[in-house]
Amino acid sequence: MARVEEVGMMSADEDGEENAPIYYPKNVPLGWDGKPIPYWLFKLNHFYPCEICGNESYRGRSNFEKYFTQSQHAYEMRCLNIPNTKHFHGVTKIAEAQELWGRLRTALEWNQFDVVQNEECEDSHGNDVLNRAQYEALARQGLL
Repeated sequence: MARVEEVGMMSADEDGEENAPIYYPKNVPLGWDGKPIPYWLFKLNHFYPCEICGNESYRGRSNFEKYFTQSQHAYEMRCLNIPNTKHFHGVTKIAEAQELWGRLRTALEWNQFDVVQNEECEDSHGNDVLNRAQYEALARQGLL
């Protein structure tokens, strides 16, 4: 087989197999034997730092998931004036949390009920008139 230059792999029948760089696409650390550790083991024991809580690290995915419900993380989120809701689970960077809160806040403000625009009124017969302004305009004309 031919040597593949772009990915750094050598075929098994060529000499110098010990010196060939090992190609592993997920950039995991090397184990005690010099080969990359399995990806599932890397994810199991991986350290997850949180910038929001002063770069405190949590080892393993399950500890990292539990961390978002702890009081320390909730306190740090309150210090940033961001609510600690389910939307922010998995967000560990301050800039990402503030950007997400900005987008959520604009969405919440847009979805809020506006009394002037969205209040529905009925006439004396029980028919719906679209909004308060139309109701008042029809009442001034004497049509209700």
